[in-house]
Parts: sequence; C-alpha cells; structure tokens
Amino acid sequence: MSDRTGLLNKKRQLRTDRPLWAASPHISVEASATPAHRDYDVIIIGSGISGALMAQALADGKRRILVVDRREPVRGSTMASTAMIQHEIDVPLHQLGKMIGEKNAAAVWRRSARSVRDLGRLVEDLGIDCMFEKRNTLLLAGDEYGARALAEEADTRKAAGLEVDYLKPAELRQRFELDRTAALLSDCSASANPAQLTAGLLIAARTRGVEIVSGVTITDYRETRDGVVLATSDGRLLSAGDVIACTGYEFLTEMQHPSHQIVSTWAIATKPNAPRPAWLKDFLVWEASDPYLYFRSTPDGRIIAGGEDEADPKAHLDKDKAKLKFERIIKKLEVLLGVEIGKPAYGWAAPFGTTATGLPIIDKVPGCDHVHCVMGFGGNGITFSKIAAELLAARLAGKSDPDANRFLYPA
Repeated sequence: MSDRTGLLNKKRQLRTDRPLWAASPHISVEASATPAHRDYDVIIIGSGISGALMAQALADGKRRILVVDRREPVRGSTMASTAMIQHEIDVPLHQLGKMIGEKNAAAVWRRSARSVRDLGRLVEDLGIDCMFEKRNTLLLAGDEYGARALAEEADTRKAAGLEVDYLKPAELRQRFELDRTAALLSDCSASANPAQLTAGLLIAARTRGVEIVSGVTITDYRETRDGVVLATSDGRLLSAGDVIACTGYEFLTEMQHPSHQIVSTWAIATKPNAPRPAWLKDFLVWEASDPYLYFRSTPDGRIIAGGEDEADPKAHLDKDKAKLKFERIIKKLEVLLGVEIGKPAYGWAAPFGTTATGLPIIDKVPGCDHVHCVMGFGGNGITFSKIAAELLAARLAGKSDPDANRFLYPA
C-alpha cells in the first residue's frame, strides 16, 4: 500500500449526551459485518446523511456499490443534527459575493434553494416517513448583521432571483411579537427527523442493490491505473473504480486546509407541547449574531434550539460547559419569545466543520482522480449533502454540472 498515515483523521467523539433523535423509531438499518465482494464500482465511506444521499443517487441496479462505516448506520454525527434544512448559507449572499464573485455566489445560493425542493420531492417519491415539512425562515437582525446589512442582503437576494421580504420593526412585532430592528422572511426551507431520513434513504438504496457494511474501518488507500485499492483494519483489501469519502468531521487528512476548521456546538430539545408561539410551526428562526441562536418546532410541539458555537474542536466534550451552554440557549429563547421553557428534555453537543465561505468542499482529493471527498458543511449539512450527491452522480456518469467547479478544494 501507499506510505500514507491513514485514510481518516483520529476517530472523533461525534456527539455527547443523548440527542432527541436517538429515541426515534425506525432508524435501524440492516448491515453486514463484512463485505460480500472484493471488487466494487463505487465504495462510499460513511453511512450518515451524506453517504445515504450519495448511495441513493448512485444506485441504479447496475453498479456494484458498497457503503462502509466503522459505526452502525445513522449513528454518527447525523444523529446530532437539528435538521433545519435551510437554503440560506451561513455567509450572507452579499458577503459571499465579495469572496467568490457575485455570479458564483448567486449560483450557489440558487442551487441551495433548489436542493431543498429536490430533497422534498425525493422524500415524497420514496415514501420516507421522517416528519419532513416545508418551512419558511426568519432571519433576525443581530449584533453581527443589523438592519442596514439585512436590507442590503434582501436587495442582493432579489437581484439573484431569490424570493425574500424585508420586515421592519413594526411589522416584525405585529406578525411575530419579536423585538428586533429588522428581519428577512423567506420560503424554500424544511425540517425533518434526520435519523429517520437517513435510515429511509439507506433502506431505499439497499432495495436497489447497494450493500451496507458496518464495523469496518478503512485505514489506507492507493490509487492504481484502474481505480482505488482500500485497506481495512481487519486486513482486507477492497478495490473500487471510485471511492467517495462521506466521513463528516472525521475528514481525510489530505483535505486539511487553513480555511477549514472543526468547531463545537450545543443543542437542546424541550418536552412535547412546550409553550411556544403558534406561528413557529411554520418557521425556522435564526439570528445574525455571534454567537447566534437558532430554533424550530417539531410536530409534537417540542422546540429544538441550538448555537453558542465555539472555535474549539474539543469544547463539546466538556460536561460542565455543556450545562452552561444549555442554560444560555434556554435563557435566550425565553427572552426572545417571552415564554418560560424550563428544563430541556434533551441536550447534546457535537463538533461540526466550517469553511471561510460557508460552502462545502465537494472535490477530488488533491493528487487523485478516483478518490472524492464531501466535507465542510457548516450549518447546511443536509442541504449541501443533496448537492454533493447530485454533483458526484453526474461526475461518475461522465456528465457535466454547471456548479461542479463552485465547491472545490481551496487553492
């Protein structure tokens, strides 16, 4: 094999405590303990939401496809998602345009909106029961972007062909009883149970011939003239025409870059039928602050909220810090909504990846032709995972995609 030190970074603890979704029914996926074959057309590393969407996009009943994970399917960082499936990107459109050019920024924002709609159609077509609901989003002015910046953002989005309404303080108070200097109201977002969504996608892919294996770690790889050879921790060698690493925040060592970092975040979920405004059932809410607060409701009346991010990849492991973070999230929520939330029913912490632009990296590993990587999702993991599945499915089919060069490894 090659002289690489290993395919993945050191194994991370991808979440702490018990996320809400761990108690969900119908999130188990049948998996084998060992691969049935040695040779595959495509091997997907990772059985979270990225790997599941990738498997579903590639499953055609003709190619031999393997999904392999060191954990049980669904049980990685996907379980820590709050599943606010937004089309908005972490970096506002008017700021992203300054970073990558107005044309490119508008294109990726439009693609993000399209991917949410496409995901909704996919869930419906496959009949996946995962509490998928279309939502509006409400972005509240904060200490990072105030009323003037949101007005500029609204104008930029409209120029890019995106629907958005700019709300002034009086209208915001009248419609939502929220006291902020401005807000942006937009549609084309969604919410779901991410564990059920992932399990449903994997099960659908398996019915179309995709093989799923758990408890196997890929330790090394080497490109050959015909594809890629992978080594496993139990001494096996597997070969594939293409390998796609959907390993989340345990990203490939070769993909480390100064513009990409791992940070820590915290989230809570209330008891069912928590005190909440009636309008919240139709909205995802987040604020333009640092640190920021975001929240949504669930069909059974819980409020899921999160934020308080820290630029420390290990901070989420601190139990004492978690208690403080949960208290801050609850306090912010109570002050903003004017309700008493009380002690949360669930609280969890996790690491997640960010990039300077807020965009994912969907690219070949540097120096490779047949090893592909999907990483750096920030707050739009599910949305960007859908885009990644579309882009790589086209690439492996020898087709072009107009956005293929907009999510590349930083130069």
